[in-house]
Amino acid sequence: MTPGRRRFLVVCVVVLLAALGWSLAAALKPAIQRTIVITSGADGGIYRGFADRYAPLLKREGITLDIRGSSGSVENYQRLVNPDSEYEVGFIQSGTTSPKETDNLQTIAAVSFEPIWVFYRGDATVDRLVQLRGKRISIGVPGSGLLNVSQVLLGYSGITAGNTTLLQMDAPKAYQGLENGQLDAAFFIGRPDAAMQKTLLNSDLKLMSFAQADALAQKFPSLTKVIFPRASTSVVNDLPHADVTLLAATALLVSKDTLHPALVYLLLDAAKTVHGGEDYFTPLGTFPNLNTEEFPVSDESTRFFKSGRPFLQRYLPFWLASLIERRLLILLPFVALILGLLQALPRMIEARIKRRFVVWYREIKALEDEVWKSSQPTLHQIAQWRDEIESIDANASQIRIPYRYFQDVYALKQAIGIVRDRISQVAEKMRE
Repeated sequence: MTPGRRRFLVVCVVVLLAALGWSLAAALKPAIQRTIVITSGADGGIYRGFADRYAPLLKREGITLDIRGSSGSVENYQRLVNPDSEYEVGFIQSGTTSPKETDNLQTIAAVSFEPIWVFYRGDATVDRLVQLRGKRISIGVPGSGLLNVSQVLLGYSGITAGNTTLLQMDAPKAYQGLENGQLDAAFFIGRPDAAMQKTLLNSDLKLMSFAQADALAQKFPSLTKVIFPRASTSVVNDLPHADVTLLAATALLVSKDTLHPALVYLLLDAAKTVHGGEDYFTPLGTFPNLNTEEFPVSDESTRFFKSGRPFLQRYLPFWLASLIERRLLILLPFVALILGLLQALPRMIEARIKRRFVVWYREIKALEDEVWKSSQPTLHQIAQWRDEIESIDANASQIRIPYRYFQDVYALKQAIGIVRDRISQVAEKMRE
């Protein structure tokens, strides 16, 4: 094998090994992360309850849900919008933020209504927020979605810190304030089956029915009018004594748009299990859904609600499906490249060998043309021709090529023999 051919083959082998090594290194990386960090909400709150129910469902698929508490929706948004934070998923209440294109967040799904409850003391019936003017009102804690929405609703009703005592308290303190008379009214948020809501609904406190719910929902599209039916708390005690009209925000499951698509599908499955049942306000299958324009909807969510989980994830364990999907995604381009190189390599070698034969044939043809054109060659020319044809023959005899090309070697030697005979004929004529 000539030095040139060896160099060529070495280069090809190096390229193939580099491609294979790179593919193998990529394939050996973990197929997918095993932990999701979620910013939930206050302990005992609605968001923490959701996260606690998600955790065992994800654990079955080998994914750990790292639940981190927060003050609520606003803080969750602030954590997620920070690109350097470790938080990847969280719950955000509709209407509590002003999303921007640069947030790089996506909605996985709308998962539940969050009814807003206003409990109050006194003999008079309160069904309009303006009636609370001049009272002492608890409106939630900093960082919570409740604080945001209560301030908006009160402000729209003409109630401000200038004409009313607005106090920032968490739910337990607000309840105690109502019980001991330190407060006249308080805003709460949460499902009717939450511990705090059960306590409130079974107390002697009065629950406000929003008489202006239609107008408020029209003004604030992030809110929805819902009905808490009569006797929902207790049929025996007929609590409440009549249907109660409430306003509800929507809980959104939101993530950074860098979250792995396979994890989005797992979260959607968990959300469907946790939120898919019927409750006080919605029939079976209402949630989760994509009825929100707060943040861009995840592409995976759109596909999930259209056709379900990807094919492999339907029939294989999650770890195996994600392993195959990731490996195929990484390896297929390189397999195609390697197969292409393997197919092209024999043709490249053959073309290289053919070019070598072409060089020798050109030299032979050039020598033959010179012999034919010389009508009166000198003895020196004839000697030079003989030396040249013998040099060509010697080099051709040293060619090292696969057996399949031997016929080309002998064809070359036959051409050399023809030109050698011609030179001999010319030399014979010169002697005559």
